[in-house]
Amino acid sequence: MSDADLPLWVTIPGTFLLVTGGLLTLVAGIGLLRLPQFFMRMHPPTMGTTLGAGCVLIASMLTSSAMLGRPVIHELLITLFVVVTAPVTSMLLMRAGVYRSGARARLAPNDDAAGDRADEQSGTDRS
Repeated sequence: MSDADLPLWVTIPGTFLLVTGGLLTLVAGIGLLRLPQFFMRMHPPTMGTTLGAGCVLIASMLTSSAMLGRPVIHELLITLFVVVTAPVTSMLLMRAGVYRSGARARLAPNDDAAGDRADEQSGTDRS
């Protein structure tokens, strides 16, 4: 069997997985561009890269196994690392965003909130 001659049982699922992985990554990129706020933008790229990379790695595992004539499973380690690190990275970015938005709110409060806080401290009521 040459490098260009793959069996049908590998070609069809491999092609389907590659196209699916590419579409998932494309949808994630569009979601990243179209969503208006930082917290909304976090979900599509995390899901798209995790699922898209998983599809591409499974297609690679099938193709490599068919070409070498033995099971090739080192892509499972790559998939494990992607599945573990992408959500953790997303959570860290979200926490940084929450921290920064909280710090920004403390540094530049709006007029109503500042007045309410001053009233609470002095014990007076504006109403």
